[in-house]
Amino acid sequence: MKHIHLITLFAFTALGCSSLSAADFRVASAISDHMVLQREKPVAVWGWADAGESVTVSFAGQSKSATTGTDGKWSLKLEALAASAEPRTLVVTGKGGHKVEVKDVLVGEVWLGSGQSNMAMTVAGCYHFDEEKAAAKFPLIRHYRESSGPAEQPQAEGKGIWQTCTPDTVGGFSAALYFFGREIHKEVGVPVGLINTSVGGTPIESWVAAEVQSSDSETKSNYDTRLDAHRKFDPAQAPALHQKQLAIWKAASEKAKANGTSFVVPAPKDPLAMWKLKGGPAGLYNGKVVNLVPYTLRGMLWYQGEGNANSNPGLYHKQLTQLVTSWRTLWQEEVPFAWVQLPNFTAPGEGWPRVRESMLKTLALPKTGMAITIDLGDAKDIHPKNKQDVGKRLSFWALGTIYGKNVPAISGPLPSGSTISGSAITVSFKHANGGLKSITGGPLTGFQIAAADQQWKPAEAKIVGETVVVSSPEVAQPVAVRYAWKDWPDDSLANGAGLPASPFRTDDWPVPAVKK
Repeated sequence: MKHIHLITLFAFTALGCSSLSAADFRVASAISDHMVLQREKPVAVWGWADAGESVTVSFAGQSKSATTGTDGKWSLKLEALAASAEPRTLVVTGKGGHKVEVKDVLVGEVWLGSGQSNMAMTVAGCYHFDEEKAAAKFPLIRHYRESSGPAEQPQAEGKGIWQTCTPDTVGGFSAALYFFGREIHKEVGVPVGLINTSVGGTPIESWVAAEVQSSDSETKSNYDTRLDAHRKFDPAQAPALHQKQLAIWKAASEKAKANGTSFVVPAPKDPLAMWKLKGGPAGLYNGKVVNLVPYTLRGMLWYQGEGNANSNPGLYHKQLTQLVTSWRTLWQEEVPFAWVQLPNFTAPGEGWPRVRESMLKTLALPKTGMAITIDLGDAKDIHPKNKQDVGKRLSFWALGTIYGKNVPAISGPLPSGSTISGSAITVSFKHANGGLKSITGGPLTGFQIAAADQQWKPAEAKIVGETVVVSSPEVAQPVAVRYAWKDWPDDSLANGAGLPASPFRTDDWPVPAVKK
């Protein structure tokens, strides 16, 4: 896989610079005013100049030089820098008066955030925005929004600007990233840079390299289907298609209303707009990820999954694994990586539980973490407004595992094994942090148990130390247990820090197909 990604790197470099003019002396868009450089690691700086031109980068008492290749690109690394809140200027010089000055540069912690609409959702759309706006006086927190579109091939250059956090700017920041970064800034005490590359309504396929998806037997068929659909899409037919989709949605809504049942399916989005936004499979990887390499980072955050819950959710574990490992290969570093597990939401089928399960399984990768948000959703809104707690839970993982801080818990309880004894199944948990407990103080709910007949029955669950013993008078010989296995589950289990447990199952039985 590493060989494949190095090919990608060479390809996008050559492609991105094929039309470079001889006098075009510049740096990457992310190397710009108000940026934050990563502390305590060699810092990448790169750009473009005439072929063979010697380029020098000067910053914080250092000067490093590189020679531009025949493709017009140069790249170098400054030696590791200490954190600094002092605004300084990074100067890039070349021949014949070529010069770029990047001003108001800080050094601290840099995190990249990506995903779909819940990562793209801004602070302005969250709870208590007026209060958050008034309090957003953090000049040492900076936010970079990558604003390029999708691309058919990997792109060397992107678009975007860094903004300093003020009451006037914070409304446009990614909320999940901002509330995460605010906690890191407060607890670690250094500047924080947040790089936001996200697009609403996009599936994970848009964010993974084409060669990775197409060369894997588990994802090739899905990749081929998505690519074929993208290529066959007819923009001229989009308005009629959208009207048809809206009519179906409206009829379903009216039927639910007449029956007195809840209907929370969002109205279908304009297919032409979505086609342009996400491109084909790998379109956003090509257009909004590759161009950020090799910006030096501390870690990465991912908030997505809704776009795959209704389309082959059983494949998501493989896809998320591909995303994490391929991005790490792209940066040539095992960067810490965490994601937000899908929250509670009313949706048909078992798509949401399956994606949550995939996220839980992917924690087997090294240096990964997960914010469990099964209690932070909104039954009628796929975009829950409480991003404050989402960011805080992500920060617990980062503060506890990367920064060595004392936090209440780095995660909610995660299942670590189970044993069957007679008519009961005992499930063990890690991250109990002070002992397991009921969220409500009453009996545990949300547990189901089944025998070999695969018929699930409501179960009684009792906390015993850092385990939960599950049984049912209807199941004499149980073989499997599930917890919170619904779109909107009766979650009840938490750790001593009050963080909720992840939904899980101990079986691997087939689940019904998602009804569209």
